[in-house]
Amino acid sequence: MADLIHHDKRVLACVDQSRFAEFVADYAAWAAQGLQLPLEFLYILDRHQETATGADHSGSLGLEPQEALLEQLVAAESARAKSVCEAGRIFLSGLRDRAIARGIENPSIRQRYGELEDTLVEQEQSVELFVLGRRGEAAETTGRDLGRNLERMVRALRKPILAVTEAFERPERAMIAFDGGAVTRRGIELIANSPLLRGLACDIVMSGEVSRSGTDQLEKARQRLSDEGMTVESLMLPGDPEREIAKAIRDRGTHLLIMGAYSHTPLRRLFRGSRTSDLLRASTIPTLLLR
Repeated sequence: MADLIHHDKRVLACVDQSRFAEFVADYAAWAAQGLQLPLEFLYILDRHQETATGADHSGSLGLEPQEALLEQLVAAESARAKSVCEAGRIFLSGLRDRAIARGIENPSIRQRYGELEDTLVEQEQSVELFVLGRRGEAAETTGRDLGRNLERMVRALRKPILAVTEAFERPERAMIAFDGGAVTRRGIELIANSPLLRGLACDIVMSGEVSRSGTDQLEKARQRLSDEGMTVESLMLPGDPEREIAKAIRDRGTHLLIMGAYSHTPLRRLFRGSRTSDLLRASTIPTLLLR
C-alpha cells in the first residue's frame, strides 16, 4: 500500500446532493490539509435518470408530426441536461467555497455522467484518499444506516477510503482496530509514514480471542507508531469485537476509527467472524478503511 503523501496525487471527495455532502466536504478539507495534497470534489450524474421522461408519445403519427415531435424531444432533453449541469455546478461551487473557508487553496470541482463504481475505479491511480459519505441520497430517504454504495466501493477500490457520518468534529483521538493480518500491518506502516494523524492521540485495539501471538503483534504495532513520535496506547479487548470496540470508542472519546476492510486475514479468527459492515454499523464516527 502506498504512503498517503504522494504530491502528484489528490484527495477526492465524492458527493451527491444530500445533506451529508457538507460533512464530506469538511472532512475532505481536513484530510487534504493533513496530507498536504490538493482537493477535488466530484459529482457523478446518472445519465439514465436525467434523460428519462415520463411523457407518453405513443400513437400513430405521420412523418411530419414525427419529425416535429423529435425536434421537441431533443430540445427538451438538451434543456434538461443544461439545467442539471447548472444545478450541479452551483452545488459544487458551494462545497468549494466551504473548503476554501476551511483553508484549502484552489480546490477543484468536476461533474460527469457515469456509474459511481466505474468512475472511481477509473480515477484511482491519481487518488491517494477517497472521501465518501457513509450515507447518501438513498439512505437519507430510506433511513438505512449504511449507504448502499459504500460496501461496493470499498470492495472495488484499493486506495484508503474515509467514510464520514455526521457533522465535522476535528479528530483529536484515533483508534486502530488491529487484527494482526496483512492489511492492518500495512496500515500501521501507512500511518507511521503519513502526516495525517500527527498530533493525534491513538489507541490500537485487538478484540476477540486473546493469544500470545496477538499480544506480541499488538505491542510491535504500538512500538512502531511510538517510534514515529506518536502518543499510542494498546488495548486487548476480549469478547465480541463489534460490542467491545464500539464501547471502547465511547469510553475513550475516539473521533476516528481506522480498520482493515473486507479482508480474508486472521480477522476471522481474532475477530470471531465479525464483518466490516457490522463494525461500521456499530461505530458512529468517521472511519478510515484500508484495503
